[in-house]
Amino acid sequence: MLYTTTMLSSRGGLIGSLMNKVRPFTPTRPLAAANISNSPAAQSKTLEEQVGLPPRPKKPLTPYFRFMREQRPKLLASNPKITTIEAVRQLSKNWSDADAQLKERLQAEFKKDQQIYLEQRTKYDATLTDEQRAEIKQLKQDLIDAKERRQLRKRVKELGRPKKPASAFLRFIASERTNTPQGAKQTYREWHQKTTAKWTRLSDSEKDVYLQESRKEMEIYRKAISVWEEKMIRLGHIDVVRHGNLIDPPEPKTRKTQSVKDK
Repeated sequence: MLYTTTMLSSRGGLIGSLMNKVRPFTPTRPLAAANISNSPAAQSKTLEEQVGLPPRPKKPLTPYFRFMREQRPKLLASNPKITTIEAVRQLSKNWSDADAQLKERLQAEFKKDQQIYLEQRTKYDATLTDEQRAEIKQLKQDLIDAKERRQLRKRVKELGRPKKPASAFLRFIASERTNTPQGAKQTYREWHQKTTAKWTRLSDSEKDVYLQESRKEMEIYRKAISVWEEKMIRLGHIDVVRHGNLIDPPEPKTRKTQSVKDK
């Protein structure tokens, strides 16, 4: 079978739909609780803050995470050398054995804060314009796409995809790092700009040395990637293959079918 392939687009393509089916990662609840801390931590901006809006109201902690937040400092004080994972596992066990009255108190606190959150979220959402909603939605999709690309790159690496050889220019840059390294008082940007200017001044014959090396390895790469992609298709890893005409072209119509159509 002949497989003709082209690169998938990062948005709306086959990769996005298939990546959701390939080894999804669902963190366990105890491990997720490892981030619970009494001290405020520096967090990245929310989607709303990234588009210039105030942060949206935060969901209240569930009873389980409230228990984690309350008990974690006590556990660390009694056992300072305990690791984060061990602490979370111990607290998870303590939660299972916790007194019913304690759980009822935490549940009541959660319900109260949940009602406040719903009211605040309703008011917050009412202040957003359609343009702001669209911008937040687009940014959220961009983050999803970026995550899928990272997961795909990791998966491709694990499956041993042949590495694409460096271009002639990058080969020149690599050689200059050895032949003409960056000076002590020179920034990398300054060195790179100077090296790039040097490349533009090279004659065609001087550039041809790097071009020949690049073309030779590219030919080897094309053969290797073709073999690897056919192997991936046979193994069912279509999500890591450059997608194109992966299915055999349709069989030509028979004479009988064609004659009926002509009539």
